[in-house]
Amino acid sequence: MKRDLTRLFHTQRHAASQAPFPTLGTRRERLARLARMTKQHQKAIVRAIQADFGKRSETEIRLAEISAVLQAARYARWHLWHWMRPRRAAMPWRLWPARARIAPQPLGVVGVMSPWNYPWSLALMPALDAFAAGNSVMIKPSEYAPNTSALLAKLVPQYFTDEELCVVEGGPEVAKAFSALPFDHLMFTGSTQVGRQVALAAAEQLTPVTLELGGKSPAIVAGDADLDRAAASIIFGKGMNAGQTCIAPDYVLVESRLLEALIQALSRAIEQQRPSDKEVTGFVSSQHQQRSERLLAQARDHGCRVIDAGHHAPALVIDPTQDLEVMREEIFGRALPLISVKHIDDAIAFVNARPHPLALYAFTDDKLLQTTFRHTTRSGALVFNETLLHHAVPSLPFGGVGESGTGAYHGRHGFERFSHLRGIFYQSKQSSSSLIRPPYKRWLLKLLRLG
Repeated sequence: MKRDLTRLFHTQRHAASQAPFPTLGTRRERLARLARMTKQHQKAIVRAIQADFGKRSETEIRLAEISAVLQAARYARWHLWHWMRPRRAAMPWRLWPARARIAPQPLGVVGVMSPWNYPWSLALMPALDAFAAGNSVMIKPSEYAPNTSALLAKLVPQYFTDEELCVVEGGPEVAKAFSALPFDHLMFTGSTQVGRQVALAAAEQLTPVTLELGGKSPAIVAGDADLDRAAASIIFGKGMNAGQTCIAPDYVLVESRLLEALIQALSRAIEQQRPSDKEVTGFVSSQHQQRSERLLAQARDHGCRVIDAGHHAPALVIDPTQDLEVMREEIFGRALPLISVKHIDDAIAFVNARPHPLALYAFTDDKLLQTTFRHTTRSGALVFNETLLHHAVPSLPFGGVGESGTGAYHGRHGFERFSHLRGIFYQSKQSSSSLIRPPYKRWLLKLLRLG
């Protein structure tokens, strides 16, 4: 397999050297093929993902896996001509009449290591951005979603040559060899622990990396918040894909005086959104399901109040202690801890005392408090009065900070992430640069404030 990896990589590297700057038409056509592959095989995609999860809401698959790719491809094709254009850069007056430009240039070969929780969209959306930037792409999908990975590996050769896009299946050993290839850029989406290993392997080749790692994304409910509105949004974010979303609200901070009222609002939202197992999503493996239930069992065993409507819905864990696993690790499951604090400043301090999250959800309409959140917290994204939906805004960068990730993509930010922004300097025929060459003139040094 390592020999095949190397062969595919060199095939793409050679193709990139032969066509180092694909035209606008070529890039748009590749994006159109990627969208067409997704659109023409929607039923097969749904079946594959449902087979991997045992059970998963078809509506959620179409929303988060299929529609996300189609909309991102449409957005990139529409704006690509503008992104590709060199843009002016300011020139210091001392160097007039020279000109400067910033010109995006393809990197070459981009590697994408995608996760199991959204096995179609999180494999193709980075590839889409890399295509827009003019690169060829190799994808290593997660072995935890074997049916989707196999479908991806089957369909890609029907729409793309190996020089453009290829899929490499396999387990941890293949992933290890993949991350060690000398890519021009490597994108990894997954856990922080594995992300560290990927970064170390890439560092051996001096390969730049983008890491999307997740972590514990908090929701803060302020005193002025509409509790029913906040609860509906939080349960939507937590319920999507059974909590197996990197930007799912991981825990909720609320002022003590509002705790019971928020519990009631959350319970109503669960009853409205998740009344049965009709739209329930399973876990990708028995190991993941057992871990999710173990977190809840541990909380019960330590005396926490747990409000659980059943396996089809989020389960509220009231005021767990910080030493419990549900508060030490990213949950990626049904448990939703609620933590009461005396004041909103205590909630902000709680978040700031921990690794920076991929998303911070704040429920407040108070403009001054919103400004406080912007100035005093750090997170990949800051979202007011909603959860998850910022991921669907192609003009926003999506990425983490610190332990939640490195770098951002989506839309123009993804185009630039997978491009080299090349500085270009144009000297004029009427250049006065000879004046600043030795022997240096005293009067000129004074004019330039250098002496």
